[in-house]
Amino acid sequence: MGIFRRVILPVAWLLVFAIIAVALVKIAFVDGLKSAASEPAPLAQVDIPTVPATRATVTNTVQIKGTVQSDPAEAVRSTSAGKVVQVFVDQGATVAKGDALFQVKAERAVAAAQPPSQDGPATAAKPVYDYFNILAPRAGTLQQLTTLVDQQVSVGESVGRIDPGTYTVAGPVSAAQQYRLLGKPGPAEIALVGGPAPFQCAQVTLKNNASDDGGASSGGLASAGGGAGMAVGGAIAGPGGGSGTQPDGGGNPTGTISCAVPANQQVFAGLGATLTVSAGVAPDVVTVPLTSVKGSVKDGIVWVASKAGAGAPEQRTVQLGLNDGNVVEVTSGLTEGEQVLEFVPGAPAAPEPMMGPGQGTYIPAG
Repeated sequence: MGIFRRVILPVAWLLVFAIIAVALVKIAFVDGLKSAASEPAPLAQVDIPTVPATRATVTNTVQIKGTVQSDPAEAVRSTSAGKVVQVFVDQGATVAKGDALFQVKAERAVAAAQPPSQDGPATAAKPVYDYFNILAPRAGTLQQLTTLVDQQVSVGESVGRIDPGTYTVAGPVSAAQQYRLLGKPGPAEIALVGGPAPFQCAQVTLKNNASDDGGASSGGLASAGGGAGMAVGGAIAGPGGGSGTQPDGGGNPTGTISCAVPANQQVFAGLGATLTVSAGVAPDVVTVPLTSVKGSVKDGIVWVASKAGAGAPEQRTVQLGLNDGNVVEVTSGLTEGEQVLEFVPGAPAAPEPMMGPGQGTYIPAG
């Protein structure tokens, strides 16, 4: 009996406690890990940012960085063939358009000599000459004049150059800016670096670098296609291309915009300048952010969020008007207050390189 109480009973209790400990370890770790592995992990919830279509006034103003350039000299070409008999002006003189520069004598064709007859001896034909003044093609300074008295000149021959003494502000434009300037623009405002106060410039010309004929039109902007404005889909558009940015959206310039400096403004070639071109104002219209729209001129696509907040958003075609580089006018297809996705599906939801909470890329099912 003493051996049982001193040896066997303590050993039996140790075995009981060991069995209980093993069972607890199994329940806590082995079965728990199996249960955790068998249950599916909860899906990460990604918030899809939406914005409402709101009413605003859209002012389509494009700012372009440029420089002041001297207008090229114009060639003086002889409009008559003959011998120079008189030069009216000296090189370096200031001339007005239409002023006579020099005079050319040209012999006129006459009838042949008359043979002798019963009425009298033969008569020789007398030469007849016409005199033509060669006029200045434009106003400016006669930079060069190479004609000399008794020199023979031909029609179309270049005999001098006139420096107009005028200036033009010109700068490169990107494709997105060209689309924004398809509307009917007003005059440009020019601000010179280190120069006088900004001034108005009425003669605006837009030249497409790829066009054969230059694609330019004075007093307005040449069209590369129809429409009044443009929205670039997704996050590509954004603030780039709005006021104060150049070039717009990256890439190489596709055209050149220029404006003749008024004669009463004193400028110098090489000065930096900013051209602010207004291409229309749309007051109190339905607008959405440019990042919400995928499309180009006239037509675009937005994604309208479901009213219940569940289900895939509705893809909808809308018509676009003016944009200011941040928001775009929606002329039809969307009503005020409707919620649209802030970013085009498939485009990054934020420009930051590192995505924070609630950011990501949303791609609709299907």
